Amino acid sequence: MNLVRAKKNLGQHFLTDWNIARKIVDSLRSESTDNVLEVGPGMGVLTQFLIQKENINLKIIEIDPESADYMRLNFPGLKNKLIEADFLKINLENVFNSRFVIIGNFPYNISSQIFFKVIENRNLIQEVVGMVQKEVAERICSGPGSKTYGILSVLLQAFYHIDYLFTVNEKVFSPPPKVKSAAIRLSGNNRDNLGCDEGRFFTIVKTAFNQRRKMLRNSLKGAVGEVPGEFSALRPEQLSVEQFILLTRQIEPIH
Repeated sequence: MNLVRAKKNLGQHFLTDWNIARKIVDSLRSESTDNVLEVGPGMGVLTQFLIQKENINLKIIEIDPESADYMRLNFPGLKNKLIEADFLKINLENVFNSRFVIIGNFPYNISSQIFFKVIENRNLIQEVVGMVQKEVAERICSGPGSKTYGILSVLLQAFYHIDYLFTVNEKVFSPPPKVKSAAIRLSGNNRDNLGCDEGRFFTIVKTAFNQRRKMLRNSLKGAVGEVPGEFSALRPEQLSVEQFILLTRQIEPIH
């Protein structure tokens, strides 16, 4: 079969450097590689190294029919492990019967949505190794005080340890994207619960950063009412994950 055509509407940029593909696969922690779901295998540049790993139960999910056909032809052993579907729409509880790891060169146009889905399914997903736009990787890894620190930073860091692994040049893709890429790893931090109302925590984080230039007493007024004094004059990028948790706890008795 001919090579798969990269489709702009699916955000496809196929990695062509096998050394980088091997580095991404080798970034999986060995104790976390029982159940692995590869998102968007494309033409199998990661898959070829994943299938070489021992003790791995690999499944792949691909939305592009052309890529799915390519994978069936070139990786016949994975024929019954291929899920032809939209990752953002499937019920991840039906993929494996226990916790699993996600790996992939994530499509640029949905990379943030992929991570929001990871947060929603954090009880199932113990680790993520993925390649995304460098800008998204930096946003996820950034801490308080940074201009790139935001909703994804706080929500992911609440439940995962984040490692920025390495930067990837645009020239090793076909077609080359207009931006640099980066590989990151999310490892579950074993936090069973936040010790506060998680729904309210999510609301506070999202509401605060949606008006990130405002002080919290103004941005949160409509959502939670009065903000405790120690936080009222702060802006969201000044708060650590633990401070957002503390803020949520202090607001709870009032509401």
